[in-house]
Amino acid sequence: MAEEESTEQSNEDGATPAPQKGSNLVLIIIAVVLVLVLAIVGVVVVMLMSGGDEQSQSSGGSQMTKEKPMKMMDAMEVGPMFPLDTFTVNLLSDSGRRYLKVQINLELDGEELAAELESKTAVIRDVCIRLLSSKTLEEISTAKGKEKLKEQIVNQLNLRLRDGNIRHIYFTEFVVQ
Repeated sequence: MAEEESTEQSNEDGATPAPQKGSNLVLIIIAVVLVLVLAIVGVVVVMLMSGGDEQSQSSGGSQMTKEKPMKMMDAMEVGPMFPLDTFTVNLLSDSGRRYLKVQINLELDGEELAAELESKTAVIRDVCIRLLSSKTLEEISTAKGKEKLKEQIVNQLNLRLRDGNIRHIYFTEFVVQ
């Protein structure tokens, strides 16, 4: 009976009984784990958002500032252009019903190359037709695929030139049907 009075007194005094102490401890542990998880997620997000920018700036910031203006200057200074006629080729496919219509402009590294290109028009057209017709729709439908095709054309044409090089090519028309 003395024990019953002591438990009744502790309940009436407002003190928490033993089962509530255990549930409070569980809530505190959950809150601490939640705060830790949120902190870890926050650190990961900050690291992903900053990416490699901090590394490139700390390991060679002056080199990065030198490279960016050079690339921008190269893009701003376009060399002489040599337009090619329109190419219409069948794309490589099982059904053979896809075709590509493309018009290409060649960026030259100097004016003296234009005369050589005039004399080698048949060779240039042959190289372009062979490369374009060897591609599938999937290969040229992405921006990365188009860039790879440009690189292949430039490389193949430059192998056949003596008086200079082709810097870049530009697709002025690109239609797949």
